Amino acid sequence: YPTAMASAPLFEALRLAYNDDVSDGYWGHKTSTLNFCEEDYAVSYYCAEVCNTFTNLLFLWLGFKDPMQMVDELSMIYTTCLMVFATFSFSKPPRFAVVLGTGLVFLAAFITFYYHMTKDPDSHSGTLLVMITDAVQVVLRSLYVMETQLRPVLTKRNGVKAQAILKTMWIMVGTGLGVFLLGFFIWNLDNAFCSRIRHWRRQLGLPWGALLEGHAWWHLMTGIGGMDYTSLRVRWR
Repeated sequence: YPTAMASAPLFEALRLAYNDDVSDGYWGHKTSTLNFCEEDYAVSYYCAEVCNTFTNLLFLWLGFKDPMQMVDELSMIYTTCLMVFATFSFSKPPRFAVVLGTGLVFLAAFITFYYHMTKDPDSHSGTLLVMITDAVQVVLRSLYVMETQLRPVLTKRNGVKAQAILKTMWIMVGTGLGVFLLGFFIWNLDNAFCSRIRHWRRQLGLPWGALLEGHAWWHLMTGIGGMDYTSLRVRWR
């Protein structure tokens, strides 16, 4: 399919080839502890990973050189910790919220310190898997809170309005979870079929090959999913 697209006259006229394999670019040799299916300097001599850069601009400056690049790699850990706190501290006593928040801060600090000292990508991947499991628990807790705590209170105030509010919340849960899981699935396809996807990207050329950058889609989709869940917690309060 990519071969047929690449041979179409209109497609060919709007196509730019990727650079040949380049060991070093403007920023020097590779220092990243984690490189997925991206090809460094394949698009530009001045930017190692164009798609990842523009879908993750918040951490652009931190990701240039080791060791601050780990802030980019650990951002998902921090996001999950925030989601856990916002979900499990809801309607709890202040003391519980303080204990939970303190525990999560220490957990995030420990993971950061351990990863900084070991530079072990396997430990980072394992920790991320555990945190994604926690995210599933966050979803289940969200459903429990909405049905057992919010629905009775809102129904007493205004039954019709309660239905509309809860429907919106359910949509936010489904959208956030669906987009998040789809991003995770695409990212894993990127890792599992990397050589084939790289071949397809080079067949398609630029800018079309950018659509097959799974890691970039992961950035966008986890961001959208995280935003949905954060917005949901704001609605709760």
